[in-house]
Amino acid sequence: MAQSSIEWTEMTWNPTTGCTKISTGCKFCYAEIMSKRLQAMGIEKYKDNFEVRTHQDSLLIPYTWKHSKVVFVNSMSDLFHKDIPFDFIKKVFEVMNDNPQHVFQVLTKRAERLFEVHKELRWSHNIWMGVSVENESVMSRIDFLRETKAKVKFLSCEPLLGSLPNLNLAGIDWVIVGGESGHRPRPMNTDWVLEIQEQCKDSEVAFFFKQWGGKNKKENGRLLNGKTYDEMPEVLLQESA
Repeated sequence: MAQSSIEWTEMTWNPTTGCTKISTGCKFCYAEIMSKRLQAMGIEKYKDNFEVRTHQDSLLIPYTWKHSKVVFVNSMSDLFHKDIPFDFIKKVFEVMNDNPQHVFQVLTKRAERLFEVHKELRWSHNIWMGVSVENESVMSRIDFLRETKAKVKFLSCEPLLGSLPNLNLAGIDWVIVGGESGHRPRPMNTDWVLEIQEQCKDSEVAFFFKQWGGKNKKENGRLLNGKTYDEMPEVLLQESA
């Protein structure tokens, strides 16, 4: 586990590592780049670089945390990748079920597999399930997510690569939007962001603007219309009150 610089979470936990590209949002995968760095540093967990791997010993980590955490699960992988055995997915869920004091945020691009297995998993209140939606071509992921039994459902529109004018936000609790960063980032249009923000407002869905991205994401910042948007699902706000 590690403290995270990701604005919408506190820390990361990676019981699985590695992935393969599945859609255009994967083109400049930050996890793949980071995996190469960690392998070069001699970190045992990344000795196979970005090959899909499960890590049994990592399942014990959440039991050691003394205080409640907000945790991004598998920032370096996709829990619903076809090469991750379902039995291991169940073990990850059992750990999350056993630790209701923590919020676990799970994000996938493989919404079809999520839908296939969701009835066989226990969706305790502390598991937030999200799908990545980078452009209109993958909006079907939202429909698969909507059918799951997750108590909190969210969208990660990052990197946002196109307009999403017809989002069906029924049953969705939270939307994160962000631009691509790195050496060759693809541009994000301001109108695309405002379009999503307006749809969230109309549907009373929490809106979180993560970053503009670009080659220098710190310089470009997080301000939208002169404001920072850090809205979170009502369930977290209620629990922290």
